[in-house]
Amino acid sequence: MSNLKLKLVHLYPLFLNIYGDIGNIRVFQKRCEWRNIDLTIEQFNIGDKLEPDTDIYFIGGGQDRQQVEVSKELQKHKNLLTDEYNNNSVFLGICGGYQLMGEYYQPHDADRLEGIGILDAYTVAGPTRFIGNVTAKAEYIGEKNTLVGFENHSGLTYLRGDTTPMAQVIVGNGNNGTDKREGARSKNAFGTYLHGSFLPKNPHFADYLIKLALKKRYNDDIELEPIDDTIENKAHESVLNKAY
Repeated sequence: MSNLKLKLVHLYPLFLNIYGDIGNIRVFQKRCEWRNIDLTIEQFNIGDKLEPDTDIYFIGGGQDRQQVEVSKELQKHKNLLTDEYNNNSVFLGICGGYQLMGEYYQPHDADRLEGIGILDAYTVAGPTRFIGNVTAKAEYIGEKNTLVGFENHSGLTYLRGDTTPMAQVIVGNGNNGTDKREGARSKNAFGTYLHGSFLPKNPHFADYLIKLALKKRYNDDIELEPIDDTIENKAHESVLNKAY
């Protein structure tokens, strides 16, 4: 595989970076590199100029204080990011980044933080914190469809409209601890509470996102060259179905 190019923008890594989120960027980088896909990675922070025609946007997790700053900044770029979403760019948001991809996050005793609304979902601060390993199933990604990760959040997220769960919870709490939904998906935008990091333990989902990004850029279903994922699969299996 050659002559294929992708562009990834890492949104606000100086603010939303507390869950080992750089590991997700490294997975995109290496899995493209191993297939000779030329992946350009750019960091976007407050004050930078955001350019359109990006294939993958990634936004990580952070604490409420950092989310306040990012929420304000995201409003300046909401129209561009919505256009990118409508043009089938891939979005992946983790925890706090996931919440800001929705309509809003309402913290305890603080002003509502507005999101960009590419996911029809909203989040409110809950009375307890969900902490532990999660196993979930995403049927749409094929035969290998389990997803694993570590959740650590008190936000309760609820989906609306055409936004569907990214996965169904088998072990763990997921979005709100009651409806057995984990994360959210709308078009090529995905949000999840799974971190620690998420993609290193779920290489098959990383490949799914890469394929979506390639289809967006080249308007074609491009098959990825296989990679030896022995080590990655052992990491996946080590968490699978294990409660914390």
